Amino acid sequence: MKNQFEYGEFQNVYKKLTSGTVLPISDPAFTIINKECVQSLKWVAELNNSGDIDLARVILGKIFNSPVDESTTLFPPFTINFGKFTRLGKHVFINHGCSFLDLGGITIEDHVLIGPQVKLVTENHPTDPATRRGMIAAPILIRENAWIGAGVTILPGITIGKNSIVAAGAVVSKDVPDNTIVGGIPAKTLKSISQ
Repeated sequence: MKNQFEYGEFQNVYKKLTSGTVLPISDPAFTIINKECVQSLKWVAELNNSGDIDLARVILGKIFNSPVDESTTLFPPFTINFGKFTRLGKHVFINHGCSFLDLGGITIEDHVLIGPQVKLVTENHPTDPATRRGMIAAPILIRENAWIGAGVTILPGITIGKNSIVAAGAVVSKDVPDNTIVGGIPAKTLKSISQ
C-alpha cells in the first residue's frame, strides 16, 4: 500500500490542507479540489448504479487514482467527495451507506471491517465566522484488523489502533489505542481486548 502522503500531482494541495492552519476559500487549491470533486461525483454515481461488486472495485480505483486490491470489497451505495487522498489495504470490507470526506487523507490498513453508515470525516471549518468557509483538514488512520461498527463517525486527525473495535453509533474524537474497545458519544474506552 502506498504511503498515505504520496499523492503525486495533488501533493501540494494535500500539504496546504493538512498544514494545521486555515486554507482560505480564496486559495487556488480549491479550484483543483472542486474540479476533482465533480469528476469523483460522476464516478460515485456510476459505482452506485453498477450492481456489481467487481465493477464497483474498479470504479473505486478510478476515484482513488490507485488500484483497489481484489481482496477488498465495497457494498454500494457509497459516497466520497474527493477520493484522491484515500488509500485502502488488502482484505478491507466496507458495508452499505458509508461516507468518506477525505481531503485530509484516509488510510485504511489491511483486514479492516467497516460497518454500514460509517462516516469518516477528515475536514473541519474554523469557528471564526469571518474565515468559516475555509478549511482545516487532518488525516484519519485505521490500523490493521480494526472493526468500525455501524453508524460510527470518526472525526479529523484520529487514529484507530490495531485490532481495536469502535462500537456502533460512537463518535470518535480522540485516538483509540491498539487492542481497545470504545463506544459512546464522545467515544470512551469500554475495555481492552486480551490476546
